[in-house]
Parts: sequence; structure tokens; C-alpha cells
Amino acid sequence: MQKDILIKQEDWVFSYRVAGILERGGRLLLQKPADDDGYAFIGGHVAAFETSRETLRREFLEEIHAHIGVEELIAVGEIFFPWGRRSCHQISLYYRVRLEDEGEIPLEGVFHGFDDLGGERVNLDFCWMPMEQLHAVTVYPQELTEHLLKGRTDFLHFVSKQLA
Repeated sequence: MQKDILIKQEDWVFSYRVAGILERGGRLLLQKPADDDGYAFIGGHVAAFETSRETLRREFLEEIHAHIGVEELIAVGEIFFPWGRRSCHQISLYYRVRLEDEGEIPLEGVFHGFDDLGGERVNLDFCWMPMEQLHAVTVYPQELTEHLLKGRTDFLHFVSKQLA
């Protein structure tokens, strides 16, 4: 089994993550921990010697049992945020993706899945969020969400500093 590129030190964490932007009919597929209010784009940590595109295909298959096609890279984020009591420096790549078979997952409403983060099961809710409702919820990273809400299609590089 390959190891995620996730380096945990005593007072900091480095994370290399990739996520997919799956849009269908004016709605985005988002995930959130079942016990949290914040949403994110589906993805996960890149494993050592795995390409970011391979990671995305693996993560969608593991988390929602869906086969996807990976399209263009649309954003790169340098994100700094709290990881428990430590500070995290994360590099994230964001790709547009498409479902290879629309019959693999529900195409509306909320459905459930899980992820394994450091040997711990995290229950996840997945939902199709209408674009016009994105402003009413918190979707991380907020810089990318704002870019999408403005209907922008140009490449985005952003820095998100969520540390005090």
C-alpha cells in the first residue's frame, strides 16, 4: 500500500492534496464530514509516486464508488490552516472531472460514504449543491468557490491563509 504525501511533525503538517470539480446541471458535487457544516470538493492526499490524476480516480472510486474522467487542471492553491493543534501547509490541485457512468451514484440529493484519514474512519455526506446556493454555505477553499461563482473559467492560483 502506498503512503500518502502527508508529513506530520510535532508542530506542523504538510499535505499534498488533489480534488475534483464535478458539475452537472448547474450543481456541484461536494463532500462534508457528517458532523461538520463545512463543505469541500471531493479528493484526497496524493500517494507517493502516484500522479494527481491517478489520485483523483482512486479517491472517487474509494469514497463514492464512481469512475471519473479527469479533465483540465483549473486551479492550484497554497493553503495554510489549523490541523488540530498544529498548523498545516497544503498544496492542492483542482481538476474538472466528469462521471464515466452516471448510473454509479445518485444524481440528486444527499448520499453517504466514508474516508480513511490516518487510520480513522470519517463518515462523509455527499450532496449536489446548486451553484446559486453556494453563497449560503461554507465551501473550502473559499477562493476557488468565489472564482466558480463568478463564472470564471481562467486558471486560478490562490493563497489561502486561515492561520492567525
